[in-house]
Amino acid sequence: MIVRLLEEEIASCTRCGLHKTRTRAVPGEGNPEAEMVFIGEAPGFFEDQEGRPFVGQAGKLLDELLARVGLSRSKVYILNIVKCRPPQNRDPLPEEINACSPWLTSQLSLLHPRLIITLGRYSLNHFFPSESISKVHGKPRRLENVIYYPMYHPAAALHQARMRQIIEEDFKVLPSVLKSGGKVAENPDQPQQLSLF
Repeated sequence: MIVRLLEEEIASCTRCGLHKTRTRAVPGEGNPEAEMVFIGEAPGFFEDQEGRPFVGQAGKLLDELLARVGLSRSKVYILNIVKCRPPQNRDPLPEEINACSPWLTSQLSLLHPRLIITLGRYSLNHFFPSESISKVHGKPRRLENVIYYPMYHPAAALHQARMRQIIEEDFKVLPSVLKSGGKVAENPDQPQQLSLF
């Protein structure tokens, strides 16, 4: 499988300084035939240890949210903007994001997702640099044949209790966003057109 070969290349990447401090690169994982791809920011401590995305506390919440809408990791694909953990979980630097950008482009070109869920501001800003996550979360946008759905990162719910409800509300409409091609209906009798941010 070409996706697996790409993951192996990413695992040995030395394009930026993060390869010197990582334990393991975190290429991504999931179903290469999935219509839905989740894109986070960067690996944390546990991801760095295991070489898998979203395995810490934020990952547990993501698993719980997936289960609530009848999904699991085996039905989606999960990856990050940056493939190696920044030291002390600091924010990724622009040069690190730029170094990883070709990997992300290659992954998405092989996966062909119908729906890309951006988790957090770094993921959102990769695709929409001038947008603010607080203004556009939960609002799908269709570009060509792909629907982009920005959400807060699950880690936000671990730091601020009020964020959990926002994330849960945004998450529960995911299946209908995919099914309707980007239209979000507040109720079945009043379908709403795709909200462009």
